[in-house]
Amino acid sequence: MTGERAEDRSVLAIGGPDRLHFLQGLITSDVAGLEAGPVYAALLTPQGKYLVDFLLIPDGARILLDVKSDHAPDLIKRLSLYKLRADVTIERTDLHVTRGLGDPPAGAVADPRDPALGWRAYGPAEGAAPEIDWDRIRVARCIPETGIELVPGETFILEAGFERLGGVDHRKGCYVGQEVTARMKHKTELRKGFVTVELDGPAAPGDEIMAGDKPAGRLFTVADGHAIAYLRFDRARGAELTAGAARLRWPG
Repeated sequence: MTGERAEDRSVLAIGGPDRLHFLQGLITSDVAGLEAGPVYAALLTPQGKYLVDFLLIPDGARILLDVKSDHAPDLIKRLSLYKLRADVTIERTDLHVTRGLGDPPAGAVADPRDPALGWRAYGPAEGAAPEIDWDRIRVARCIPETGIELVPGETFILEAGFERLGGVDHRKGCYVGQEVTARMKHKTELRKGFVTVELDGPAAPGDEIMAGDKPAGRLFTVADGHAIAYLRFDRARGAELTAGAARLRWPG
């Protein structure tokens, strides 16, 4: 297939001789991975909370940054504040994102988060209008989405599954928010997080999840009789879970 336009994405370009060193000190993933292809990463607050996630794509003497369009202006502003004296350029491009499943066209790259997300290509505005049910794919694979499950200033990336999605590297050294993320990784057991649950009955995004008479989480994206849920694991394990008019099944 030729793919479809990702109309909610923008592409920035990070250039200049210091671009790799600049990004390495800020983002959650190791930029050395760009030698092999695209990298998934995030920018965090100093307190270790999520601000924005994006895909990085090597493009000769620059790095393309594929980000949700409504987060692009704030990301440019934040990167510019961190720039200081680094020899780095940060600019918008006129490139468009095309994404699809199946055989990729020439020049396309695999989405680094999960093979189920297919491929992405960067160039002129082309491709069909969106038709693929990406929410169904995300729910089945428990892949959180910018601005839905991933909430700026609130989400912790380890609870959001960034390790499984290749969005954080614990060996790369310092980055903004690294100390809190490392402490969560090595000194505590995650007590909350996103999981995919099966729905037996009707429920909607935003419905509170109950474990008996105790709140245990909330539903987010719902698709095809399943949902991405944010759960308190201590309350959810072994309990009868409900949300809306549905009973929930969770293998944990």
